[in-house]
Amino acid sequence: MKWALIGIGVLIGLLVVAFTGLRVYYAVSVNAKVANELRNDPGGERAALVMLLTFPDGRELPVNYLREGNQVFAGADGRWWRAFRDGNVPVEVLIKGERLTGRARTVMDEPEYTRDVFKRLRPNVPQWLPEWLDAYLVVIDLDT
Repeated sequence: MKWALIGIGVLIGLLVVAFTGLRVYYAVSVNAKVANELRNDPGGERAALVMLLTFPDGRELPVNYLREGNQVFAGADGRWWRAFRDGNVPVEVLIKGERLTGRARTVMDEPEYTRDVFKRLRPNVPQWLPEWLDAYLVVIDLDT
C-alpha cells in the first residue's frame, strides 16, 4: 500500500512537471514564432485572424480577434483575461501591421452580449458545447 501511494505521488508529480513544461514551451517558443510572423508578414493569412496583444507590463500574446469599428474582441481561453477583469486597462494591439492603443475589459456578467459576439468571433464552435467551457470575452475600446 505504501509503495502504491508513493507511485501515485510520483505519477502526479510527473504530470504536473509535464503540463508546466508544455505551457512554458508554448509561451516561449510558439507564441514568439507567431508574434514574429505577425510583425514580419502583416498581410499574411495568420495576420487576418490573429493580433498581437501587448499587456501593460510589456508581455505580448498572439490571440484571435474580431474588429468591429473602434472595438476589438478576443476570446480568452487561458487565464490572461484576469489582467482585464477590473476594466479600463491600457493595452496596445498589432493588427495587420497597424499599432493601435486602447482600453481593455473582461465582460463578466453579460451572457447574451458575450454569446452574440462569440457567434461572429468564433462561428465554428459547436453549439452543443456546455457554456462553462466558453472562453471569457475581452473587449478593447480603441483610442480614436
